[in-house]
Amino acid sequence: MKSEAITRIRKLSQLYAYTSIQMHENIARKAGLSGTDQKYLGFFLVKGAMTAGELMEVTGLTSGAVTGLIDRFEKKDLVKREFAKTDRRKVLVVPDTEKIMQLMAPLYKDYRSHSEQLIGSFAEKDLKIIEKFLEGSIAIMSETVNRFKDK
Repeated sequence: MKSEAITRIRKLSQLYAYTSIQMHENIARKAGLSGTDQKYLGFFLVKGAMTAGELMEVTGLTSGAVTGLIDRFEKKDLVKREFAKTDRRKVLVVPDTEKIMQLMAPLYKDYRSHSEQLIGSFAEKDLKIIEKFLEGSIAIMSETVNRFKDK
């Protein structure tokens, strides 16, 4: 019986991932971005200014791919390159958080509202289970990412 439940949850998890990709790709297109670029833009919202090397580390992209990504974001005035105040040899990629939010927030408004309603429909004990599942899944994915990283 438990193996049937594992199979059901695994299939739902895969469907969730596929549907998430479709949703983000469509939202990104509305914003004039690719789906992956839009998700990488999210790193700037979470982490703030970063060097190209730091962006390489969090995305797993090559230096050439990161340069192209930064160029595309700069062309849309979503980020700008600035010399670090403490070390002018270091270039920071600084997000225009306000502009990014103006671009993306309206596109996610309904999704966010509906998601919050869904989450709010669960009892606290159920939310703890969902939270445990998500935290465990993130840990497993992070472990997998680290195992496949070039070392």
